[in-house]
Amino acid sequence: MSSTVGFIGLGNMGGPMALNLVKAGHRVLGFDLSEAALETFVSGGGEKAGSVGDLAAASDVIVTMLPAGKHVRQIYQGEGGILESARPDTVMIDSSTIDVDSARVVSAAALEKGMTMVDAPVSGGVAGAAAGALTFMVGGPDDAFAAAKPFLDIMGKTIVHAGGAGNGQAAKICNNMILGISMIGVSEAFVLAEKLGLDAQKLFDISSTASGQCWSLTSYCPVPGPVPGSPANRDYQPGFAAAMMLKDLKLAQEAASSAGAATPLGAEAASLYTLFCNSGGEVRDFSGIVQFLRGSS
Repeated sequence: MSSTVGFIGLGNMGGPMALNLVKAGHRVLGFDLSEAALETFVSGGGEKAGSVGDLAAASDVIVTMLPAGKHVRQIYQGEGGILESARPDTVMIDSSTIDVDSARVVSAAALEKGMTMVDAPVSGGVAGAAAGALTFMVGGPDDAFAAAKPFLDIMGKTIVHAGGAGNGQAAKICNNMILGISMIGVSEAFVLAEKLGLDAQKLFDISSTASGQCWSLTSYCPVPGPVPGSPANRDYQPGFAAAMMLKDLKLAQEAASSAGAATPLGAEAASLYTLFCNSGGEVRDFSGIVQFLRGSS
């Protein structure tokens, strides 16, 4: 059955996600501050909405993909925003990566108005968004998850219900803390191997089948050669920019502080990515931190 879907935030991730909903036969209304993003969306079959309020009032389902918690709060709770304009039976999906507290505050505000909402941040990057192969980590009540899942299935390949409101965000920042830490570890090992005269391909051949095996090594190797599809083979043009990794690591540290959790490696990873970004690496792929560790950034 075709629905009217409102999509707010048509950037590198949101744009292809919205167009996958168009391809699935839904009417998709889009809103973004970037005219270029809107033009790309409209050229793919989407319709431009006049305002957030107009979009919300006309939609059966609303998906948001925004930069930070403050933007999510404003779009949902602000004057003329989603909660003020949407119908009570609207299904709302926030796929932004934001702080857990903001996700829970907005979800509670939606619940007070009798609306259905999930937080559903993603993993998989721009390629996953284009291919409809994202992983969604979803937080919210069972009925909200059930209502959102048919639309998440169009945009993603793996849909996991992580628990109550905010748990999708919790899963995302925990996952990306693992990723940031492991990429630094793999990068340090390759830099050390270079200093010791060990060929990078030989280290890969050994560690990829030994106890050092991990996704940062076998799927996203930070040095050119061993994994042809990794950004290392295209001068670290981003699949996932270092600035975005730093954002997620900072969110993890905020959550750790709030929850009283000890995350010393997460804190060190955030510090190293801060240095990398401040040295000009913010627009490069996060795996480019190997160059920073090598001293050639």
